[in-house]
Amino acid sequence: GSGVAIKMAQPCTGGGASVAAAAAPEFTLASCAAALEAALGGRDGRVWFKESSGRNLRSRDWIAPRGALSKLYPQGQVPGELIERLLSEYGHRLYIHSCMQTGAGLVIHLDHPALFQQVLSNLPLYTRPLKSVLPKRKCVILNCAPLQGSRGPESLTINHLRTILLADHLAEVLRQQGYVVRAVPNLQQNVGVCKFLRSFCVNWTSSPETVSDDRKVSDFKKILSKSVYTECGQLDTLSNQTCLTPKQVDYKVNLRLFLKEKELEGYDTNLNVALVQEETLRQVAELQSTVLQVDAADQCTAIHVVGCEEEFQQQKIDVLWRILSSETDRVTQRHLVCGPVRTTGEHSHLSAVQYFQFRKSQMLEASVMKYGNIVQGDSWAEIINNMTSAVIKFELLATSHRNPLNLDLAQGVNISTKGTRSGAFVMYNCARLATLFDHFNNSVEKGNISVLLLLGGHVLIFFYGHLFLLSWSPLKLQMLDS
Repeated sequence: GSGVAIKMAQPCTGGGASVAAAAAPEFTLASCAAALEAALGGRDGRVWFKESSGRNLRSRDWIAPRGALSKLYPQGQVPGELIERLLSEYGHRLYIHSCMQTGAGLVIHLDHPALFQQVLSNLPLYTRPLKSVLPKRKCVILNCAPLQGSRGPESLTINHLRTILLADHLAEVLRQQGYVVRAVPNLQQNVGVCKFLRSFCVNWTSSPETVSDDRKVSDFKKILSKSVYTECGQLDTLSNQTCLTPKQVDYKVNLRLFLKEKELEGYDTNLNVALVQEETLRQVAELQSTVLQVDAADQCTAIHVVGCEEEFQQQKIDVLWRILSSETDRVTQRHLVCGPVRTTGEHSHLSAVQYFQFRKSQMLEASVMKYGNIVQGDSWAEIINNMTSAVIKFELLATSHRNPLNLDLAQGVNISTKGTRSGAFVMYNCARLATLFDHFNNSVEKGNISVLLLLGGHVLIFFYGHLFLLSWSPLKLQMLDS
C-alpha cells in the first residue's frame, strides 16, 4: 500500500544529540501521536500508527497508511511543503530523523540514539507512575495490623513482613494516585522495629509528637460500661477458653448482636463475643484520632492490611470501632488480607529478622563466589544489604497478595542464577543490566544501536526495572472505589 512513514534517525556521533537530549522535554508515545495527528489535520479518525514488529521497526517507527491519507489528500499524497513543516516544527521535539513518502504511506524514522539517551538519562521521569486527578480529595487511613502493639522486631514473622511490605507498597501507590495517606500505628516507641524496616527502605510513621490516647481510652471504657452490647459476668468462664486471664479482660462485648441490629454483612459468621483488653481500646483510639485529623469534607477510607492468621481478630476491632464511635459513619472500612507464607527446609521456622540474615548470608556467599576476596569493607556491606532487601521484596511481593507464598529456606539449596529465589538470581540480573548499559553506550559511540533492539535489551530493562528494582506487586486498587 502507500502512505507516509516516519523512520527514526540512524545513530549519529558527536555532542549534538547529547545537548538536544538534555534540553528536550519529556517524550511519550501519547504526546508524539497527538502532535503527529495534529500536523496532518486528521479529524475523522486515526491517521498515525506506531510500529511494533521487529521487522518493520528496522525501517520505520510511525506510519500513516495510504488508505487513511486518501481521506485527507488526493491519492493519499501528502504535499511536500507539509512534510517540510512537520520536520521543522516537530523534528527536534519528537526526535524525527526522516519523514518520507513510500508505497505503504507516509513513514517516520526517529533519531534512536538521541531519544534513547534522553530516556535513559531521565529514568525517574519515565518510571514514576502517573498521578490521577481525583474529582474530590480522598483520604486513606492505612492500618498495618502486624505493627500494632509494642512488640519488638524479633516477634515479627515472615508472614508479618510480607504484610508490612505490602502495606508500604500500597501507601506509595495511593500517594502517587493523589490520595492523602495516613499510616497507623505510630511506631514512635518502637525503635527496634523502625530500624529493621529501614533495611527495606520502609519509613513507617514514627513521629514523637503523638497525643496521648489515655483520655480517649477512658471515654471508651465509659461507653462500654453503659453499652447494651456489653455483657456482664461470665468472664471467668470465657477466659478459660482463651489464653487471657480474667484480670486481662476489661469487657465482654456481643458483636453478633450489634451486627444483627445494624444489618451489617460480609463479616465472619463466627463473630460472636469479643474479649476486650486495654490494648485493643488503644488501637481503636489511634484509629479514631486519625479520623479526626481528616477534613470533614474529605472522603475517608480505612484499609486494614492484615495477614490471614489475624483476619478474624481484625474484624473484631472493626466492629468494636463501629460500636465505640459515631465517626465511623463517615469512614468506609476495607480489609486487605494477605495469604500465608509457607516455608520448607531446615530453616522453616525463621523469624523475619532471621530470614533477612539467612538471605544476607546467601547473598554474601554468592558475591564471594563471583568476585572473590574483594568482597569486603563498608561499600560491599552496603551493596549486600541493599541486594538482600531487594531479594526479599522480590520473593514476597512477586506473588499476588491473596495467594499463598511458598519459600524454600533449605541451607543446601543450590545458589544459582537459574531460579528466582536466590540472591545470585538478583545479582546476576543486576550485572546483566549494567552490561547492557555499557554495551549501549559503546554502541552509541560507534554509531550502532541495533544490537540492543535485536536482543530485546529494552524489554529486560523495563521488566526488571519495574518488577525487581521497584518491587512490583500485583495489587488491584479497584476496591477503593467500590
